[in-house]
Amino acid sequence: MRDLTVDQWINFTASGFTALACITFTALYHRRVTWWRSAIGRNLMGLAAAIGVLCAYTVLITLAPDGCLSVVLRGIRTCMVLAVGGIMIQQTRLLLKAQREHRSAD
Repeated sequence: MRDLTVDQWINFTASGFTALACITFTALYHRRVTWWRSAIGRNLMGLAAAIGVLCAYTVLITLAPDGCLSVVLRGIRTCMVLAVGGIMIQQTRLLLKAQREHRSAD
């Protein structure tokens, strides 16, 4: 870790901060809200969790850039990138549904 450049330290720190923020949100949201009962709640939880895992990946891969652990981490990252894509498709569907309902209410 001593050989990291300034930009790598900034990326490491920002990713750690964001992972912590996502973990805090998901823990509080899970504890205080019945998020699994609505599509919006599931979407919020999924997006926060996926972003948190991607940021945690950045922290972990910085600590262990080579070896078996890095291969596993890269596989997890690929799955999480695909999850973010799926969540964005879900958000698009929720947006279109809300717009249709708004138009029909007028």
